[in-house]
Amino acid sequence: LFLSLQSQLSQALNGLSDRAKEAKEFLVQLRNMVQQIQENSVEFEACLVAQCDALIDALNRRKAQLLSRVNKEHEHKLKVVRDQISHCTVKLRQTTGLMEYCLEVIKENDPSGFLQISDALIRRVHLTEDQWGKGTLTPRMTTDFDLNLDNAPLLQSIHQLDFVQMKVSSPVPAPPILQLEECCTHNNSATLSWKQPPLSTVQVEGYILELDDGNGGQFREVYVGKETMCTVDGLHFNSTYSARVKAFNKSGVSPYSKTLVLQTSEDTQSEEQTLPFPVPLERSQLRRMSPFSSTLNLQPSFPGRSYFELRSSAHQLSLHSSLQSLNSAGEPIAWFSFDPSSAHADIIFSNDNLTVTCNSYDDRVVLGKTGFSKGLHYWELSIDRYDNHPDPAFGVARIDVLKDAMLGKDDKAWAMYVDNNRSWFMHNNSHTNRTEGGITKGATVGVLLDLTRRTLTFSINEDQQGPVAFENLEGLFFPAVSLNRNVQVHALTVLWMGQTCSEAAVA
Repeated sequence: LFLSLQSQLSQALNGLSDRAKEAKEFLVQLRNMVQQIQENSVEFEACLVAQCDALIDALNRRKAQLLSRVNKEHEHKLKVVRDQISHCTVKLRQTTGLMEYCLEVIKENDPSGFLQISDALIRRVHLTEDQWGKGTLTPRMTTDFDLNLDNAPLLQSIHQLDFVQMKVSSPVPAPPILQLEECCTHNNSATLSWKQPPLSTVQVEGYILELDDGNGGQFREVYVGKETMCTVDGLHFNSTYSARVKAFNKSGVSPYSKTLVLQTSEDTQSEEQTLPFPVPLERSQLRRMSPFSSTLNLQPSFPGRSYFELRSSAHQLSLHSSLQSLNSAGEPIAWFSFDPSSAHADIIFSNDNLTVTCNSYDDRVVLGKTGFSKGLHYWELSIDRYDNHPDPAFGVARIDVLKDAMLGKDDKAWAMYVDNNRSWFMHNNSHTNRTEGGITKGATVGVLLDLTRRTLTFSINEDQQGPVAFENLEGLFFPAVSLNRNVQVHALTVLWMGQTCSEAAVA
């Protein structure tokens, strides 16, 4: 009996010990929550202050506009009254002169002389009196300002200003499903079609299609966009290609679909081969792309010639020669805006998505809507606000770059980050080439992506910053910026030569 009770007590103590261990772990979790709440509170307060400051700035700008209207009304009233004063003064002077002349004539003692001019004077007096007709001595302008500021809707909105429930981050999409019945090859082209799983309810913002080199080599991106079908041109004849696709949204990128193997024809005269059924002709022509440039075969839609002026100096010959090539090529001018769909949730957009800032003190990443894979490309970013010496970063990135860290922290971005005194190049969290010279409010940062030479070069205020930043670049690159709430930038003129893969063109 003793041993039995001792065993029962030991088992009970083991259970109680487990509960005590869980309680200790729970207390650690709660203490961590206290720390996290404090950190989140500081960040949230900073975000609230930034949003209220933005409202105050907007109100001050509107106040300046309204005061300008009041000043214009003031100047208009003064002009009308002063013109009437001038006109009345002239008429009064003429009337007073006529009265004085008439009084002198009345004093004349020569009746014959008086009779000769009296009729004419009487008519002139009556005419002058008629000129002081009705309305002449009435002010043409009131002293009141007929303007009434309607501030009731704004006051109501201010009183109703309150917090709303923050959106819950959506999960990462499920892997897409390749639709085999709609996939086929024709000569040296391949058409791929895919869809989301039937029961998936997760929002998808786009897809990334990848092909290998036809010889079992590395996969490369050939399409990024919202479409679910793509025809790839320019493949090698009599080759076997592997294809796969993945989906993405703001939360991240899905796993890859199953890999599909495609066989191109033996020569240009071969019959169409399908896997396993032919795709309808009207759909097979939907999109045509080259797998090694990741670009749409679309003709440029912006007429005109590129233009650029650059101060020449000995230490920037690489940048200068590349821009001279761009300037003399006669290629079109294109524009890109920043992409809200792929940006971090803390990024704030304005000015038709050409201007960006951030709610957070931490660095957040935003990409341009247009991706580049070949040719010569140059764009500029102007620093609209620069407070407390932050370190914004500028450069290029893959579509799946980290959005909650400084640009260049991972291997998906190539960037220059800069403060008010110096700059560094950064890729895969490796810092190189510290260079003196920084940015201030009003500065312009230039990014030159030369995919013919496979290089990336930076400039500040049109002077090259450091040596060539990166070499041996290959693939699809999007313009990218990382910044926090102390920085605001906007995109300026974008000059490009070569082909692009833009979401707008694909859609």
